Amino acid sequence: MHNGQRALILGYGNVSREDDGIGFHVLNAVARRLGRPPLPLDDDGLSDLRHQVDLVFLPQLVPEMAETLAEYDVVYFVDAHTGAYDEALHWEELERGYVPSPLTHHLTPATLLELTSMLCGRTPAGYLISVRGYRFGFGMELSPEAAELCEKAAERIAAALAA
Repeated sequence: MHNGQRALILGYGNVSREDDGIGFHVLNAVARRLGRPPLPLDDDGLSDLRHQVDLVFLPQLVPEMAETLAEYDVVYFVDAHTGAYDEALHWEELERGYVPSPLTHHLTPATLLELTSMLCGRTPAGYLISVRGYRFGFGMELSPEAAELCEKAAERIAAALAA
């Protein structure tokens, strides 16, 4: 990151539901590329927000994260998708604003960025990295297809961080 910019990689999903936990696996693949230890399964990363690039994994996005996001220049949101996008690895620059979720209890990344702006008067740049999932049964392992995409997503995030 140039000019002392701070970045947050925020993965979210359910690590106990195979590919739905892709955000966790992408975080750890980026951590390896940065020479950092992996995030343990029992640690969300919120107690270690002191790096130029921080890593956080949550079951879902929550409004309480707005204050945390305001501390960063850029946030990469990493999640799984089930075919919502044409491409298996979807990368999108986000515009802040209210975006309704198809699930009533879910907060979208764009809405979280909007909340950050409203509550904190500051909004980081935001990017959505949505990785195609193929299996969502009970288990901790990624499908072979998702594991391959995980590495591609981590490589792309690492390249963006180095730019």
